[in-house]
Amino acid sequence: MKKILLGTAALAMSASMALAQGSVVRLGTEGAYPPYNFINDAGEVDGFERELGDELCARAELTCEWVTNEWDSIIPNLVSGNYDVIIAGMSITDERDEVIDFTSAYTQPDPSAYLAMDGAEVDFEGGVIAAQAGTIQASHIASSGATLLEFATPDETIAAVRGGEADAVLADKAFLEPIAADSADLALVGEDVLLGGGIGMGVRESDTELKEKFSAAIDEMKADGSLNALIEKWLPASATF
Repeated sequence: MKKILLGTAALAMSASMALAQGSVVRLGTEGAYPPYNFINDAGEVDGFERELGDELCARAELTCEWVTNEWDSIIPNLVSGNYDVIIAGMSITDERDEVIDFTSAYTQPDPSAYLAMDGAEVDFEGGVIAAQAGTIQASHIASSGATLLEFATPDETIAAVRGGEADAVLADKAFLEPIAADSADLALVGEDVLLGGGIGMGVRESDTELKEKFSAAIDEMKADGSLNALIEKWLPASATF
């Protein structure tokens, strides 16, 4: 549930999308935040949101294609029309909702966690904590009294801990747990932090029809249990619906 910060008033511009027969809906994702989204060995978007997005497009009877975009410009490039939907582990927040619209949530609010060097004692309120820039975790650290150290990518936050620049990193627990399990030098520390209001697909405010189509498909998947099956497959520690 990672993202929060928006850009400036330049985002107020709008680029509407008509759902004409045969039109292609472009799904924008980061491709760098497993297990939500990542680029596989074949160079294709993969992960929970790839499988979910493909299924939602099929249920909504939409022809979709995938586009990758760096996180720090993912909302501006939606608004300016570079793609039509954000499906990138984006938490639904009041601040973002002032600029774009969201579909129904396709995950519950998920815990964030701290990762540090194994055996390290971390001062969560007075230490140096890393987070990816523009995330709900970065906002939480900034308001906690700790020193926030921001990086453009998730991998850079992990490198900052290993390199001694940061005492710990705060990120989605689903992202950090596999890293901790595969790393002898890193461990989850402290208590989980509940942030955000669930993850949804972001659309331009003008694209009401598109939002409704995807929300209906998400709600249908909740009702028939298929969304929970995907959550259990890709995000086994996450709450289901």
